[in-house]
Amino acid sequence: MEKFGVALIIFTLFWGLIGIVLPFLIPKGPNKRLIQIMLILTSACCWLFWLCFYLHQWKPLFGPQLKSTDARILRSLWGQEL
Repeated sequence: MEKFGVALIIFTLFWGLIGIVLPFLIPKGPNKRLIQIMLILTSACCWLFWLCFYLHQWKPLFGPQLKSTDARILRSLWGQEL
């Protein structure tokens, strides 16, 4: 399995544990439901943020865009004549 698949499984299991399993382990109290909702929402948002960040680095939508005239100007300014 490639690195992407391993990372995806590990982080999904980690945030799934926090968002699905951990809310059932909260002791009874007046704020139990609030703490459960906070754990679920936090884990979902953190997992989604991580996924978007990781996918953006894995397959960027576009690379650096520089026109050829701009590249020539930069080369001449930096001392690398063509």
